[in-house]
Amino acid sequence: MKHATLRQLKVFRAVARNMSFSRAAAELSLSQPAVSAQIKVLEAHVGLPLFERLGKKLYLTAAGGELLHHSGAIAEQFREAEEAMAQLRGGASGKLNVAVISAGDYFFPWLLAAFVDQHPGVVLNLAVDNREEALRQLAENATDLAIMVRPPDDPEIVGEAFAPHAYVIVAPPWHPLAGRKAISRERLLREPFIARERGSDTWKSMHDAFGTQARAIRATMEIRSNETVKQAVIAGMGVSFLSSHAIALDVHVGNLVVLDVKGFPVMRNWYVVHRASKRLPPVALAFKSFLLADGARVIREGPPRAGRPPKESGPEAERESKPRRAPAARRARSSPRGPPGYKISSSD
Repeated sequence: MKHATLRQLKVFRAVARNMSFSRAAAELSLSQPAVSAQIKVLEAHVGLPLFERLGKKLYLTAAGGELLHHSGAIAEQFREAEEAMAQLRGGASGKLNVAVISAGDYFFPWLLAAFVDQHPGVVLNLAVDNREEALRQLAENATDLAIMVRPPDDPEIVGEAFAPHAYVIVAPPWHPLAGRKAISRERLLREPFIARERGSDTWKSMHDAFGTQARAIRATMEIRSNETVKQAVIAGMGVSFLSSHAIALDVHVGNLVVLDVKGFPVMRNWYVVHRASKRLPPVALAFKSFLLADGARVIREGPPRAGRPPKESGPEAERESKPRRAPAARRARSSPRGPPGYKISSSD
């Protein structure tokens, strides 16, 4: 194999990852014949077939599986060498590989913007998914850091808290429980729930929050998307347990309300997580240090305002700053009315 090239190994890993020559070609922006040619040359260097086709499906051979294992280590060492050279050139630079659970995508760009502002040479590779997928990426060395609420209880995983995180119960503004004080959990659990999917941080946090009462939750729908969950709640299909980050804008504009339920909000923390055995590249170490030192402050202050024009002063500005009365149509939307056919009852 002494004549094999990094390019051939990259093509091989893409085919193995996709188990498809055509999908690998699309990922690498190459033609399918070019991908096939690279694999044939690599197989000639190895002296063994790397893939076999059974029916319409492509599989790795024993040699292919072994090469995939070793090629991953080669790719990681080459990336670490690039990061080390970047550090010698000065400062934290290179590619930052980070995965964040979907509730974090409402504020995580603020953190990235603040970090890149301090380290202009950083290239970002961000993946947004649920907890199980983020942990899989860590296990497969596909990302350096993961941001989540519930790091696993695993000695192979390091998790450090960097910011508080609240979970709340939300409903449409016209819901019978909207505006009530100190709603009991027993009363709340008589409502249908729109839940995040099993395996997500939100689903696990919901079940932890309700404890033994969790078995009484009537989850009429389980959905992988926070946005779709919110739209289902707005449509009157149920209440939901969601991150306060995910619902802040909808509450502000009047699409959702936070119910005053006893024991809520449920407070958790955001964690930055990585494999204990992982030698983090300089840029990932710098980002982790940034999160631990400044992450909570950046989230609390909201999106950066760099580049925005300064506020004006004087009588004209004062007139502009006075609150305006909402148009009649908007006032009507915020009134406690449900959609057609929805009957509001004040009884429990």
